[in-house]
Amino acid sequence: MNGDSTVDPREVEFYTGLAETWWDSDGPFWPLHKLNALRLVYIRDHLCRHFGRDADSERPLEGLTVLDVGCGGGILSESMARFGADVTGIDVVEKNINVARLHAQQEALSIDYRLMTASELADSGKRFDVVLNMEVVEHVADLAAFMHDCNRLTDDNGVMFVATINRTPLAWLFAIFGAEYILRWLPRGTHRYRLLRKPAEIRTLLAEGGLAVGDITGVAVNPFTRTLRRTRLTSVNYMMCCSRDLARRQ
Repeated sequence: MNGDSTVDPREVEFYTGLAETWWDSDGPFWPLHKLNALRLVYIRDHLCRHFGRDADSERPLEGLTVLDVGCGGGILSESMARFGADVTGIDVVEKNINVARLHAQQEALSIDYRLMTASELADSGKRFDVVLNMEVVEHVADLAAFMHDCNRLTDDNGVMFVATINRTPLAWLFAIFGAEYILRWLPRGTHRYRLLRKPAEIRTLLAEGGLAVGDITGVAVNPFTRTLRRTRLTSVNYMMCCSRDLARRQ
């Protein structure tokens, strides 16, 4: 992991200091807990359509291999495991992995958590039905290299989800200035504007790896009720569903 060009030491240091607060739904990561509920439905429904599953079943993702890149404390990984998926979670922050392992053990969930980079895992030849690239691309030092690794990790019939913050003045106003400095919903320094990613940039890097975007949706936040909803506007936050199958048909 040392020397990996995608790892930003400043980001590692920042999240190391927050690691033990991951599962406090009223703590610094409460927006992530709210977001998780919204993105779960999006992920489940798209995967069920792609793989021909029943979204209303108790374990709709039974047997699918899922990689959660930058898994943090395991919030999304655990949700995927409860859907029946065979989940691997990777992160470059050792405290995050330790927190994730402990919480999964407490919840009696079998999740393979590993302290490693996407590059290291891709070099091993491992590939997954589903790659979850959620709220990570805005924290990596080398976006092109990181996306190349995630592309390699996505199987031939696989699906990748990407979620992040757009790089627009509106995103800076709401997601950085508003959320971190005015409302203080997130710790200051959580995001840096220059590292935010435009959808077109992500599309280009996905295409280089043989994937195409099948769906993109925005995420809107109500600051008064602290609720989130999907929206057609992607100028602040957005989620993408991408697949190789779609790229082959285009």
